[in-house]
Amino acid sequence: MASSAIQGKILIVEDDKKTASLVALYLEREGFQTITAYDGQMALELFYQHVPIFIILDLMLPLMDGWEVCRQLRRVSEVPILMLTARDDEIDRVAGLTLGADDYVVKPFSPRELVARVKAILRRENVISIQKTHYLEHKGMVMDLDKHKTILNGHPVSLTLHEFNILHALMSVPGKVFTRRELLEHLYPNGEATVIDRVVDVHIGKLRQKIETDPSKPEYILTVRGLGYKLNE
Repeated sequence: MASSAIQGKILIVEDDKKTASLVALYLEREGFQTITAYDGQMALELFYQHVPIFIILDLMLPLMDGWEVCRQLRRVSEVPILMLTARDDEIDRVAGLTLGADDYVVKPFSPRELVARVKAILRRENVISIQKTHYLEHKGMVMDLDKHKTILNGHPVSLTLHEFNILHALMSVPGKVFTRRELLEHLYPNGEATVIDRVVDVHIGKLRQKIETDPSKPEYILTVRGLGYKLNE
């Protein structure tokens, strides 16, 4: 009987669809949720969309190889990575671990052993016990709440503390309309400052300058006239 679903997803990056499907099948039997990318660029796109808790990464990929995918991921994330390769050269293993991979499996491999390694790494990293709410993601935007970082379509966005807190509130419940007073409570949760509602408008304006392609026609933060603001669903 399959285990209950584990919070968070595992990203499988493998251009051989039969191998990818087999790995996904064995992981899902153990209660994991999976998503699959068939090339390096797709892997990065899915990473930013879903913020997976683990990545199984083949080295030989079209468009962008696994080395470069790992290199780019390590610039923004410490997500555990297990590399797959058809070569058993020591230099490749050392290079992969130097780039930041957590483990290395040579093809052909046993799916059961692969799953066991995934579970062992997750236990070691204590990822399963970490609530996924440490990350918020929405349409290419990722907020790392622990590290206080914001990434939009793969690029870091520099936000002030107030801008970060407002975006955190909006992203926590996409589609919910937040009044200015509710957003002020996120800025000053202890009521340590007396401010006017229009302060929120100023911060929203600055946020839009940083995250919207055209701030005059926002796609992320929408104004709800007479009420407040919401994150576009």
